Amino acid sequence: MSTAAFPTLTGLGWSVKRSPKWSTRVQTAVSGKETRIALWSYPRWQWDLSFEFLRGDPVHAEFQALAGFFNARQGQFDSFLYTDADDNSVTGQAIGTGDGATAAFPMVRSFGGFTEPVLAPTLVSAVYVAGVAQPVSVWSVGGTMLVFATAPAAGAAITADFSFAFPCRFTEDQLDFEKFMFQLWQGKNVKFQSIK
Repeated sequence: MSTAAFPTLTGLGWSVKRSPKWSTRVQTAVSGKETRIALWSYPRWQWDLSFEFLRGDPVHAEFQALAGFFNARQGQFDSFLYTDADDNSVTGQAIGTGDGATAAFPMVRSFGGFTEPVLAPTLVSAVYVAGVAQPVSVWSVGGTMLVFATAPAAGAAITADFSFAFPCRFTEDQLDFEKFMFQLWQGKNVKFQSIK
């Protein structure tokens, strides 16, 4: 998985589409009864961004930055990290409860009452065990896990404040740009989805 970050560009339009996507197998019997099987335990997120203007002049080079980023990923081949402007950090996130033996806990985040794994934590600013801030010397982040040097005591609630990104890939191998004025471009339908 690539750790290249999706570029931050000024011309992003106000209409940003974001959709959770699930996979469910549905079998319908002759009687009309249904059996449904959820194939995924958490959703893939899809984004559809529209850039109203991308400056193509040598000073700003936003058009070149987005086109170059897409080409460096080879369309949908390579992944990247996307930081959603409206969903990129949590405060006081419940991570788990100590049992006196477990020292590693998966990073998770709650979103509207649903909890899902965080696959790309970017910065952990604070970790608390039973409400007490822990020094950085007693914990670390290993991939997607919060790891303690010594397992937290049984019954101790573990919470954290951190930021994160979404590992993503483009959904198509083509990205269309339209030049509408001298050195000004539009990038409509820049589509990508999270990966697991």
